[in-house]
Amino acid sequence: MSRLRRRLIAGLVVGLLSMAGSGPSQASSASWQASPVFSIDPREVPGVASDGTRAAYRLLDPQGQQVGGLMEAPARDPLEKVQVPPVSGVYTLEGWLEDAAGNELRRAETLLRFDDAVPPPPTVHGPGRWLLGGEQAKLELDPPAVALPLSGISGYEVALRPGDIRIAANAGQVSLGLLPEGITEARVVSVSGSGVRSQAQTVFLAVDAAAPAVTLEGVPSGWSNGPVKLTATSADNLSGMEPTGPAGPFSAIAIDGASPITAPGATAFAWVGGSGVHAIRFYGRDAAGNVGDGAAGSPPPQSATVRIDEEPPRVEFAAAQDPADPERIEASVGDRLSGPSADRGSIGVRRSGTRARYEALPTRVEAGRLVARWDSDAYPPGKYEFLATGFDAAGNSANGDNRVRGGRMVLVNPLKTQVTLRSQLSGLRFSGSLRRASGGPLAGQTIAISETFAAGADRPQRTTLVRTGADGTFSLRLKPGPSREVVAGFDGSRQLTKAEGPVTELAAATAIRFRASTATAAIGGAPVIFSGRIPAAGAVGAVGGIPVELQFRYPGARWSEFRTVEADRHGRFRYAYRFSDDDSRGVRFQFRAYVKGREGWPYGPGASRPVSVKGR
Repeated sequence: MSRLRRRLIAGLVVGLLSMAGSGPSQASSASWQASPVFSIDPREVPGVASDGTRAAYRLLDPQGQQVGGLMEAPARDPLEKVQVPPVSGVYTLEGWLEDAAGNELRRAETLLRFDDAVPPPPTVHGPGRWLLGGEQAKLELDPPAVALPLSGISGYEVALRPGDIRIAANAGQVSLGLLPEGITEARVVSVSGSGVRSQAQTVFLAVDAAAPAVTLEGVPSGWSNGPVKLTATSADNLSGMEPTGPAGPFSAIAIDGASPITAPGATAFAWVGGSGVHAIRFYGRDAAGNVGDGAAGSPPPQSATVRIDEEPPRVEFAAAQDPADPERIEASVGDRLSGPSADRGSIGVRRSGTRARYEALPTRVEAGRLVARWDSDAYPPGKYEFLATGFDAAGNSANGDNRVRGGRMVLVNPLKTQVTLRSQLSGLRFSGSLRRASGGPLAGQTIAISETFAAGADRPQRTTLVRTGADGTFSLRLKPGPSREVVAGFDGSRQLTKAEGPVTELAAATAIRFRASTATAAIGGAPVIFSGRIPAAGAVGAVGGIPVELQFRYPGARWSEFRTVEADRHGRFRYAYRFSDDDSRGVRFQFRAYVKGREGWPYGPGASRPVSVKGR
């Protein structure tokens, strides 16, 4: 009989197994296993005897009743595996050896402890709160409160994710060590005496190792001129900032080293007041208990500075005017805390003794000063008072109308030395003089001679600069051209007033060039060609279409028009005239061209020189 056939007894529950991948445990009187296939050590059951020829076995259930029939095998090839029924319990395997005569040589037995029941899970208690970064994570394991499998509970296993870490544990407190920041999943199972694991109980452990991030709003970039409201806002992406009472999260603001102002949750408010530089500290505590107050090794609080200046600056005008530049108006701006503003401030002027609004002067801001320029020439004579408005860097403002050494800032106009400007025109020579009102000449001064041309001129205006001589006089020969108004002006200086001379009219007559084709004309013969041109210097664009009267006279008669023609765009004109009256024979006639002008023509009336033609 083959070995396999000797090990398989038809009809028995107990049998030998030869299954790939099935690893039955070695039979032991003390160990439990979840597999029904047990390995048998032949040296123990039934044992070894030199004269043994037959091995016999029987399996007893937990109640001592035999399971199946008797099993036999040659002594030289005893059983190595046996399978129990799929019912948990402690089975007994008996084995003995017989010689060839059937005599029992030795007997032995072993217990087969089989339990494949799934054990109940334990009761798991987590921390129930967020853990700090340096805090040991612990679980509390309570044994199952229901019936246990036959093999009992050998212990518990804790699997941590992420990380896939497994920890063997007993009931009671289990230390998991320091966990990484964030959420860790702990899956806990009971392990039966036979190694069967229960359904997992899952507990989540939360670790927050960092204090909340805190921002502070309301801190001015520079100086403030009043109380400042600060808002500290805490944010924590893990344990959060949801208020839960006195021991829960809070936000805090401390001012100038005083006790912090705290508020539950993510937001705290505080007012900072009083002139000066204030030191601010701000921090928060999250739900895990992380706090950034700098105590007990925690991160130091963040800091900020609030600068407040509630006092206005001091504004005063200079003690006196600069004799070399009396129109320069200067005021000082002083402030002991924030300092004067670098870009704000103004100076205004009004007639003294009135309640009119101050007229703003062009003002520039320098380091601690306001500097304006008063064009006193543009104001009538009289007394004028000034007001300076200064700002500090915090935005406080103050007005000042007194000088540094006392007394109101009042100036009497004319502020500068007065001058007189005289001018005259002789032909094209324009001349004049510039003198102090007291009589002294003003040498080396610039005079602007402005010529404003009549409508229709190619250019509307021309200005020529000349300088006065040692005796204060000036002279300019004007260029020929259209009619115009001529005036001399002096723009003044920092010590001299402005002045302007009288307006002088320069009337320019229309110039005409005129000729006849012959000095004698035959009665009834060829016509006489009269032609000419209007030079139109400086008015080229206006000469086209100018009416030109052709006039004649004879001895003892006045000029009479006999024909009107128009000049072309170049100022030229032409006309052919035939002598036909016998009364003209022997008479010497004079002819000329005459222009009255028109609107848009910048010259006055003008006539050409006469030409003579004698009839024959």
